[in-house]
Amino acid sequence: MPPALFRSEDISLVQFYVPTEIAHDSVLHLGDLGLVQFRDLNPDLNPFQRSFTNEIRRIDQMETSLRFFISQIHKDNVKIRQIENILEFDLDQSIELDRSHQGPQLLDEIHVKLGDHDNRLSQLNTSFESLSLDCYKLQETRQAIREVSTFFNNVNSNYKDDIRSSIDDSSLHEDSSPLLNHDNDIQSESSHFANLELDFVVGTIDRSKLATFERILWRVLRGNLYMTHNDLDQITLPYGANSAQDNSNKSIFIIFADGQELLNKIRKVGDGMGATTFSISSNSDRRSEALSLLNQQIEDMHTILYHTAQSRRTELSTIASDIATWSSIVRKEKTVYATLNLFHYDERHHTLLAEGWVPSHEITAVQQALKRASSNVNSNVSPIVDEIKAKRMPPTYHRTNKFTQGFQNIVDAYGIATYQEVNPGLYTIITFPFLFAVMFGDIGHGILVFLTAAILVYFEKSISKRKLDEMSETFFGGRYIILLMGAFSIYTGLLYNDMFSRSLHIFTSAFSFPDPSPGQSTVEADQVRDPYIFGLDPAWHGAENSLVFTNSLKMKMSIVMGVIHMSFAICLNIPNYLREKKPEYIVAEWLPQMLFLNSIFGYLVVCIVVKWCTDWSSSEHGPPGLLNMLIYMFLSPGSLDPSQQLFRGQGFVQVVLLLIAAVCVPWMLLAKPYLEWKEHVRTTGAGYAGVSEGEDAGADADDLRSSAASERGDGDHDHAHEFAIGDVAIHQIIHTIEFVLGCISNTASYLRLWALSLAHAQLSEVLWTMILAPALATSGVKGAVALALAGTFWFVLTIAILCLMEGMSAFLHALRLHWVEANGKHYKAEGYPFEPLKFELIDLDKF
Repeated sequence: MPPALFRSEDISLVQFYVPTEIAHDSVLHLGDLGLVQFRDLNPDLNPFQRSFTNEIRRIDQMETSLRFFISQIHKDNVKIRQIENILEFDLDQSIELDRSHQGPQLLDEIHVKLGDHDNRLSQLNTSFESLSLDCYKLQETRQAIREVSTFFNNVNSNYKDDIRSSIDDSSLHEDSSPLLNHDNDIQSESSHFANLELDFVVGTIDRSKLATFERILWRVLRGNLYMTHNDLDQITLPYGANSAQDNSNKSIFIIFADGQELLNKIRKVGDGMGATTFSISSNSDRRSEALSLLNQQIEDMHTILYHTAQSRRTELSTIASDIATWSSIVRKEKTVYATLNLFHYDERHHTLLAEGWVPSHEITAVQQALKRASSNVNSNVSPIVDEIKAKRMPPTYHRTNKFTQGFQNIVDAYGIATYQEVNPGLYTIITFPFLFAVMFGDIGHGILVFLTAAILVYFEKSISKRKLDEMSETFFGGRYIILLMGAFSIYTGLLYNDMFSRSLHIFTSAFSFPDPSPGQSTVEADQVRDPYIFGLDPAWHGAENSLVFTNSLKMKMSIVMGVIHMSFAICLNIPNYLREKKPEYIVAEWLPQMLFLNSIFGYLVVCIVVKWCTDWSSSEHGPPGLLNMLIYMFLSPGSLDPSQQLFRGQGFVQVVLLLIAAVCVPWMLLAKPYLEWKEHVRTTGAGYAGVSEGEDAGADADDLRSSAASERGDGDHDHAHEFAIGDVAIHQIIHTIEFVLGCISNTASYLRLWALSLAHAQLSEVLWTMILAPALATSGVKGAVALALAGTFWFVLTIAILCLMEGMSAFLHALRLHWVEANGKHYKAEGYPFEPLKFELIDLDKF
């Protein structure tokens, strides 16, 4: 168990005097160490007035280039070298270069490389896009020529049919000798039409604009045109090329008009609506020549695109081999310069002054890291490290491992512990999975949860190397929490003697059921031996009063555990008072809180235990109702009905407990404000408060400059405040009312342990009775098939409903019991986390 889990580690405020020539290397070594949380000594300067703004601007430009490279790499599906391998080899070499005072020079080299790659890649992209656009235009022109050729071929075919029809009609009235030349006449006429030079406009336009374009032309030309159109085929460019134009919803049009002036008007209207026009001849021979030339040009363009794409991919592969290293160095250098901007520059001594929080037992390691930084650059002046007295609250640092981290995260989600406050995360390791298991108690479900977590723990090394989504990362991060929740669920399942809603006959039952007499449907069990050794007797399973018994048992058990849990939480105030050197608060606050809680609900717990331990079989009145007893304790103090009596002198005891509870309320209201007022008078009333301040006034100004500057930056955590007895009294009144009402509501809140346990058991019973039991009652082949189907369905519902949904519900309720009912009794959570400068793995997805 980490030694700092009970309380946060001792944190010291350390002042650094670092010569400017080794400042970069010093920060680099401290970042590798990860033990210093630097403070801003220039709170009055905006980011543009700080010393290393230019360096950060240059690094921002480099990050822009890196983001551009990564986007292009992902676009082309180029594989990036794994960051883990780079960190093992290349990045370690780059760190060594940094440590030899070549960090800025290395950054300059990377800047030059990034600029060169950026220029080359931009040129290749521009060339590739330009070639893609040209290739698109050529293919669009080819489609336009084919469309024109198709149109004229159709016209020629129709024209031939018309000529043949007219000749056939005339031959009915003439001599038959001219029929020998009919085919020659048809061919000559169609050839003559094909070689005509006709004026027309061919182009492409967006399909949604086609109707508007046609209406405008009709009005402008007053109907003096002939227009035909067709959908343009999808144009696919090779090698991943994308043109700037979208041809998925385009149409190609052909417009005939009389006169060049009308054709010019058509072109102008088309240009205004975004149409693209082409110059195509009506002569078939010229179109054939143009088409052949276009095919050759497109083939050449494909070749050029291929070589350009290969050059671009080669460039991206070269970048991908080093981009992780560059990204790591750039991110690290940006962190270094951002940290240097927190330092204060002393012009007189040409040094940088810095302040930072450091774990007290790690100050020696920090000094050694600074010595290594100065030795790498052969500096004659070594950095100076001084521990100074802090006037503000240090950050909170709990040293955790992979087992305790998940439990600490649960506590930190509620609030960061005040410095040196008792950390409830230590006890959460046991109390959280146990309270979860009280609500989730089932041997079978606990085994499923335990095995799932055990698999995650066993394969944690391989799973941790994979990139997980947010939900999977949450489950994997809490694998040890789930492991303990499953183990405790198995234990509480044994207590409840419940496994998939069935009971286990591990030991011999204490009850025996006699044979029923004729006509008797219900028999009462006889206790024939000592009580069941461990857990609930299996004889209760299936009994008519089983639900009544288990409800009573679990409800009382919930109250007992709730009062114990809250009492323990109140007791955690004692080490806090002792740490703060305020032992008088034990009497002023802790004692009345414990007396008030236990004089009412502690008494109820005692009554529950007494009732459990009493044999009521020979009693005249039978077991009393504890809820009514507690109610009449307030309504009629001292008077006790014989049917509600548990022990002799109970009425007198209740009156005494009520008086104690009544005394505790003004005790809590007055004692603590009085002690705070008395402490204030003792420290300020004698008039000696300024003596220590006067002693500090004679200190060297340079030693206090950074401390004074940092005072302005930590105002939120400064405990120095003006004392006002009115504010203290109001705060204590609110706290007292909250505690008194909270004792009632919080105790009732623990009944969720009973309610969730009951719901879980009943849902498990329903799934077994409605799904699996009928299949088990069926025999033969039909029974085997029914059992297979029902068993699968039952198992899926068990995982989905009971393990996941009910498990999540129990988890949230256990979380609430810790955050509200327990932490509210002792946990201030007014601290802020210790966040040291630490270089971590670079995630390329963040760029």
